[in-house]
Amino acid sequence: AILSLTLFSFNRKTMSLKSERRGIHVDQSELLCKKGCGYYGNPAWQGFCSKCWREEYHKARQKQIQEDWELAERLQREEEEAYASSQSTQGAQSLTFSKFEEKKTNEKTRKVTTVKKFFTASSRAGAKKAEIQEAKAPSPSINRQASIETDRVSKEFIEFLKTYHKPGQDIYKQCKLFLDTMNHKRDLSIEEQSECAQDFYQNMTEKLQTRWKAPPEKVEKAMDQIEKYIMTRQYKYVFCPETTDDEKKDLAVQKRIRALHWVTPQMLCVPVNEEIPEVSDMVVKAITDIIEMDSKRVPRDKLACITKCSKHIFNAIKITKNEPASADDFLPTLIYIVLKGNPPRLQSNIQYITRFCNPSRLMTGEDGYYFTNLCCAVAFIEKLDAQSLNLSQEDFDRFMTGQTSPKKQESDSWSPDVCLGVKQMYKNLDLLSQLNERQDRIVSEAKKLEKDLIDWTDGVAKEVQDIVEKYPLEIKPKNQALAAIDSENVENDKLPPPLQPQVYAG
Repeated sequence: AILSLTLFSFNRKTMSLKSERRGIHVDQSELLCKKGCGYYGNPAWQGFCSKCWREEYHKARQKQIQEDWELAERLQREEEEAYASSQSTQGAQSLTFSKFEEKKTNEKTRKVTTVKKFFTASSRAGAKKAEIQEAKAPSPSINRQASIETDRVSKEFIEFLKTYHKPGQDIYKQCKLFLDTMNHKRDLSIEEQSECAQDFYQNMTEKLQTRWKAPPEKVEKAMDQIEKYIMTRQYKYVFCPETTDDEKKDLAVQKRIRALHWVTPQMLCVPVNEEIPEVSDMVVKAITDIIEMDSKRVPRDKLACITKCSKHIFNAIKITKNEPASADDFLPTLIYIVLKGNPPRLQSNIQYITRFCNPSRLMTGEDGYYFTNLCCAVAFIEKLDAQSLNLSQEDFDRFMTGQTSPKKQESDSWSPDVCLGVKQMYKNLDLLSQLNERQDRIVSEAKKLEKDLIDWTDGVAKEVQDIVEKYPLEIKPKNQALAAIDSENVENDKLPPPLQPQVYAG
């Protein structure tokens, strides 16, 4: 079992509301690796940077391997003891048990080979070649004709490697070997495939620096081209794979953002005035860039979209405030852009960048800084509540359920240059909002009246029932009239029998 990647639980104090300005404040030190190495952390790495996360990951994996081996040895001993006991009592079935022993040995050998093969370092070329020879031939879908973009990227990669002469040939061979190996590892989990890619990046960087003595700028350019080449070919297999819940998370975030459509810039304290045409244009460009991220295949290109979006945000803030933007201004505005743009497959793109981007880009530099802020913005949106927006819980629930919407800007505060149609539209929206509130009150009062009538009817019925039970009504039969003395006593009125004469002896 491999330690699973879990979403980073963004600490509440990381995004605390400042009482004096109701803004979203993030201490920039909390964006760094929580181990204190100085690199940027990542939510998917539980707040660690790529380097520290891999160290923790390998420690956990080695611990799990040791526990698995101990469990396997214990089960093996129990199985051997059970087998020996059965053999002593059933000597006649020795042939059957010998077959069982052979089957058991083969199964044990297969498991050991599988475990060794699974945990063999991907940097060993000999192990890769042996695995390629033993693996089955790839499916026809993998060998289908490459797309136009893939062909273009391949040609560009080959042309780029020509400038490296002899090292370029070795780089190309290593990349081809890696792609062939990955084609035979489709059954591995996406985390394991990510681990293979990260190992490959690390090994290639070390070879460029030590074996081929390339300067830092050439190493960076080479790694960018290597990432572009291999991930363009691997994109359709490793982006939002069916074996993960990335698509489910995408739908959850998209639904959440749609439910928060009512959030205004004022609620987030966004220092951007969209009434300024230049600022409005910057906002549109930022939204376009964050949406365009989904159309890219290479992690570096997706990061470039995030960086361009962030720079447009900084420009919009600078134009609005007439001064350079601060980090406290940037994050609320980024949250607003994400809410307004609702980028497609947002979680899948974040996970893809985290798993397959060259880790050096996420650990340092502006790309790493902007990407970390985007992860923070998504985490904030997922946990956004009434307190975050300085709203009462009642108003927040009403806005979330769509019962009402925040009041729009009053027409008196509009700029004289604003279109009359826009003013009239907001007036109509305010009127509809007021009518909606009145209708809600009428419905509420009608339901209350209906409940009162039902309660009154039930109360009266209960009182009547109590009185009837306390004073039950008894109906007695009508008394019959006494018969006259001289009348025929047809119906015996229960008179005593007549006196009989008695004889007395004298």
